[in-house]
Amino acid sequence: MRYPLPTPEPWAPAPLYAKLRESEPVVRVELPTGDRAWLVTRYADNRALLADPRFSRQAAAAAGAPRVRAIPLESHALTTLDPPAHTRLRGLVGRAFSQRRVDGLGAEIQAYCDRLVDAMAAAGPPADVVAHVCRPLPIRAIGLLLGVPADDDARLRAWGDLYLRIRDHDPDDVARAAGELHAYLADLVARRRTAPGDDLLSDLVAYRAEDRLSEDELVAFGVTLLVAGYAPMTHQLGGALVALFRHPDQLRALRDDPALLPTALDELLRYTPLTASGGTVRVATEDVRLGGVLIRRGEAVLPALVSANRDPDAFPAPDDLTLTRTPNHHIAFGHGIHRCIGSRLARLELELALATLLRRLPGLAPATPIESVPWDLSGMQRGPAHLPVRWDP
Repeated sequence: MRYPLPTPEPWAPAPLYAKLRESEPVVRVELPTGDRAWLVTRYADNRALLADPRFSRQAAAAAGAPRVRAIPLESHALTTLDPPAHTRLRGLVGRAFSQRRVDGLGAEIQAYCDRLVDAMAAAGPPADVVAHVCRPLPIRAIGLLLGVPADDDARLRAWGDLYLRIRDHDPDDVARAAGELHAYLADLVARRRTAPGDDLLSDLVAYRAEDRLSEDELVAFGVTLLVAGYAPMTHQLGGALVALFRHPDQLRALRDDPALLPTALDELLRYTPLTASGGTVRVATEDVRLGGVLIRRGEAVLPALVSANRDPDAFPAPDDLTLTRTPNHHIAFGHGIHRCIGSRLARLELELALATLLRRLPGLAPATPIESVPWDLSGMQRGPAHLPVRWDP
């Protein structure tokens, strides 16, 4: 079975997930690279996988390990380390990536979002909300966090688009984008040494000066944060809008009661089928039984978060978009020690973007049939490539 699974309706999970959850919840698949992996589809099994230290991210980054993308994983990144190295680095990064710092970006992100919507409103309907808001907002939010000049956003978006591609790409182009992104971050780190600012990267440069993290770890974290904070958020925001447009009753409820937004965000995160690749590969460091299947040492395992978040054993009526759903223990941000460290920033971006669009553009609706919207399916995440919208004058 080839992976990613065929998805005739890109706004919904592949239909085969439901069958696999019932009959073959842990199944062998062939990845785009030709490597083999075990695909895990049930919610409970995914939580067990993500929390079990015998399934190693560090082993997945080793030379020759099975992988989804054409290029190897970042071997020094927070996302590809196991304890104790992961514990040390997460502690350092977590201190710099504090709630105070993220919340402090709210006013700047809001101001930037307002400028984007101003330009979109001035252009007039129909307008492509992906081009006007979904693509520029996440890269600027990450740029504000790291201290990246706004003039560099276009280059970073181009590198980020290539970095996560798994289809319709030249592997040399992906490797070249990765190399240029590394070089850019290394140069930015060097500049922060001589001219530190009030940003996360400057804090990490100070930790480097104290020999608390290596140069490779510092640069790899910057690369990881840029890549993970750009494309996934672009597609998450676009996918959330598509989900709301396809459920006008839920969109109306959110428009009528903006206080519903925090709960709605969790449901949109659960419901939107963001991850085309399922999740991040792990490699078993010993023989482990998962979901009734014996996984041998050295074999790769791939979580399917989009399937787990639609598991009826965990979510009643999982294919319904219910913005008032509580409790909602989705794993859109992962689970365990590798749960997304940027989840607070991601939620802030989603909340501000959706609230601003709905407040500033009354009657916001798709300008073309939602089924005809083209989707970007070339990367590890997926979302609408373009989303023309209209609104009341």
